[in-house]
Amino acid sequence: MNLKNAITDVRDIEVGHAQDNEALTGCTVILCRKGAVAGVDVRGGAPGTRETDLLDPVNLVDKVHAVVLAGGSAFGLDAASGVMKYLDENKIGFNTGAAKVPIVPSAILYDLSVGRADVRPDSAMGYSAAASASTEVPAEGNVGAGTGASVGKMFGPNLSTKSGVGTASMNIGGGVIVGALAAVNTWGDVIDPNNHRRASVRKGWSAARGREKTLCRYASDDEETGWTQSVGVCLAHEYRYWGGGNKRKTDKDTGDQGGADGTGRHRPYHAPRTRHV
Repeated sequence: MNLKNAITDVRDIEVGHAQDNEALTGCTVILCRKGAVAGVDVRGGAPGTRETDLLDPVNLVDKVHAVVLAGGSAFGLDAASGVMKYLDENKIGFNTGAAKVPIVPSAILYDLSVGRADVRPDSAMGYSAAASASTEVPAEGNVGAGTGASVGKMFGPNLSTKSGVGTASMNIGGGVIVGALAAVNTWGDVIDPNNHRRASVRKGWSAARGREKTLCRYASDDEETGWTQSVGVCLAHEYRYWGGGNKRKTDKDTGDQGGADGTGRHRPYHAPRTRHV
């Protein structure tokens, strides 16, 4: 199989974006119409999520039908309602006997200070993103959930850099293809793994550089460290493993992670006072 270095290299996965280019915010939808087993890794001191508790393997629902990543801070969680509406119209969801209920976990990032704070991803935007989803290589950069994302904010917005959404895939052998998509929105810097240079700073960094270690080590709860979250999805196809609670997870299952490890080449990734949850 010829990979296109995108999350849609994983079979049956579709991606759709929707955004407001004037307000600089948007959402991204990853659809798995046939359902996929999911897990979650939520980190940081200011997470914003929806429907992630049900991903515990001891719980009843064992598959999700979409994952939504959105800007707009907690307001952006409303985008998942539009995705549920789209899936409901297409009769996709967990069969309760009385109705099929779409299972749509979601996570948000904070972008209210980048564009218009009074315009956020909503149900209509989520529906639009779901309706546009396809197996084609998704657009990257300033689209979807990455429309208002930025990085390198530890010394203020004047030294920050615009970021966005990106995707990649890898064939790790044995019929296993792993794909990932992340909207990167960090307080810290992006580090080039090849030359260790910061890819996320603008002019003026040299004046602030000497403060980095001090700030990272001694920042107190009273200091303003900014609001950041990065959100993402990691998927795999055709693998077998056993999850907790004796819930067997087999072919065509996926794993969903909050993007923390996949975007770990930021320094610091979380604000100094935050914790892993």
